[in-house]
Amino acid sequence: MSPTRPVRPAPARRGRRPGRPETRAQVLEVARRRFLAEGYQTVTMRSIATEAGVDAALVSYFFGSKRGLFGAALALTANPPELLLAALPGDPVSLPERVLAGLVAAWDDPRQGGPLRVLVTAAVQEPGVARLLTDAFEHEMVDRVADHIGGPHARLRAGAFVAQLAGLVFTRYVLRLEPLASMTPDEIVRHFAPGLRAALQGPRPVRT
Repeated sequence: MSPTRPVRPAPARRGRRPGRPETRAQVLEVARRRFLAEGYQTVTMRSIATEAGVDAALVSYFFGSKRGLFGAALALTANPPELLLAALPGDPVSLPERVLAGLVAAWDDPRQGGPLRVLVTAAVQEPGVARLLTDAFEHEMVDRVADHIGGPHARLRAGAFVAQLAGLVFTRYVLRLEPLASMTPDEIVRHFAPGLRAALQGPRPVRT
């Protein structure tokens, strides 16, 4: 009779635990309520995890970052701050073209653009949503662009850049203002890139 071999424990699974679908839904419910009630900057991923009764690492596993959690909580298939940040790397001269191409591709897409239009419309109608978007865009778009371009008055130049993008979104996709609403993506890039580039460079000194 052969000796009984010791039973070895099963090897531990590597990687982060996937979490249950209901856990993810619970985190989103808490995040949505907290973002709308308190704004973007005040809420932290750790505080959301604590209220949802889950580990903070699990929230990071689900959503990657606070920007990702923000987009998921508002049911955005395309998250405006992440679209902008994805366009930042590369030649600074062609940054306006990259940003416009990504913006138009997302907003023109029926699956991605629908939730975005709902969000912008809700911001016009609901002060709480408007405050949330203002807070998020200021810290995740204006500040990030300012850090990226640097130099004198970087935040003013970044603010002018983001304001032009917001104006394009509102007039083309919410008001459906013509001829803007019917422009092709190439036409949008061609007509708006110079203004965005000028915003990034800042106003020229006035000669006296």
